[in-house]
Amino acid sequence: MFGNDREALRRQYVTAWRKQQAGEPLSPLEGMIAEVVAMHPEYHALLEGGEAALGRDFSVEQGESNPFMHLGMHMAIREQLSTDRPAGIRAAIHALLGQMQDAHAVEHRLMECLGQALWEAQRAGRAPDEAAYLRCVQGLARR
Repeated sequence: MFGNDREALRRQYVTAWRKQQAGEPLSPLEGMIAEVVAMHPEYHALLEGGEAALGRDFSVEQGESNPFMHLGMHMAIREQLSTDRPAGIRAAIHALLGQMQDAHAVEHRLMECLGQALWEAQRAGRAPDEAAYLRCVQGLARR
């Protein structure tokens, strides 16, 4: 979506949220970012802090979760839905939506699978296994 520059990626979230709050026009991507941020009031103060958020580290060891990772996973899932990549993900997501009917809750369930796929890929030093990820998502609908 934004490349590998952590600060530039984070700046996109800060900028989109600032523009949303100011009533400024948003690009389609900024609109999607602002929509995801709006669903997470627990992150508003961080993003409204502007530059201070850009370099901050979040430590799992200290019980912190990374809000930028969380928001980015929402964005990734929405992109997967729009592109149907991996092939079949759209049908699996729609199956979950049919059961849960709360798109935000569905995205959070999908994050279980996406987080696992990303963790395994990072640990093994390879690209995420799309087939395993899709199987995990499909399994959510069968629970």
